[in-house]
Amino acid sequence: MIFIAVRFTVRPDSADTWLSLVGPFTEATRAEPGNVFFDWSRSVDAPNRFTLLEAFTDEAAGAAHVGSEHFRAGLAAMAGAIAETPEIINVNVPDQHGWGAMAELSPQG
Repeated sequence: MIFIAVRFTVRPDSADTWLSLVGPFTEATRAEPGNVFFDWSRSVDAPNRFTLLEAFTDEAAGAAHVGSEHFRAGLAAMAGAIAETPEIINVNVPDQHGWGAMAELSPQG
């Protein structure tokens, strides 16, 4: 599995509309063959910072994503709303196919 985390700092005037702006890109990516997940979160400490967690089954699925028209359109839409160049972590996680259960914590009762 290819796991990618991207941190976006957006312009203050774009923070409240960011998820709408990236909505078409998000929907198209989630529909791609080989997409495992594509999830956004907003920082509670820095309201202009959003983190994208995404995963693809393998390198081929990741390459298809980067080569897609909706990827290019998504980058173009985001370019006018970001305050700085996004930061990224991109790793290959062998023998993992999505989220696993956390061993150290489970619900009580």
